[in-house]
Amino acid sequence: MKKIVLAGGCFWGVEEFLSRLDGVILTEVGYANGRTENPTYEDVCYKNTYFAEACLVEYDETKISLENILNEYWSIIDPTILNRQGPDVGSQYRTGIYYLDENDLGEILKSKEETQKKYDKKIVTEVTPLINYYRAEEYHQKYLKKNPGGYCHIKL
Repeated sequence: MKKIVLAGGCFWGVEEFLSRLDGVILTEVGYANGRTENPTYEDVCYKNTYFAEACLVEYDETKISLENILNEYWSIIDPTILNRQGPDVGSQYRTGIYYLDENDLGEILKSKEETQKKYDKKIVTEVTPLINYYRAEEYHQKYLKKNPGGYCHIKL
């Protein structure tokens, strides 16, 4: 199994969307690449922690490729907007691809380059190694499954 962490605005919709892909084994929401240890949702929203709301994706690469996951990811975000997706504004809502396997970097950069051809504005989605990740509180996990009709900026 392979893993990648993707940030695309509010993590509820990103998780729900990616969990529906055939070959995705597990999704979990959390906070990625911030400045503190063990952040809470309130810390991420109201303090200067610089964490991104993100979705950890574990997938079976014999059933779905990283390329396919990234193509789906690009389809649900606007990668040209900094620190915002839909009505959600703040650095925690930035878009980002955080990789755990250095061997994935080439494929990620190729995907970003191909996606850039679809936009006049520069893509601002960050691509960096996963520096740190903390699982979000339980009430955020599978939020839209627990709360059908709950808030989501992504058309599911």
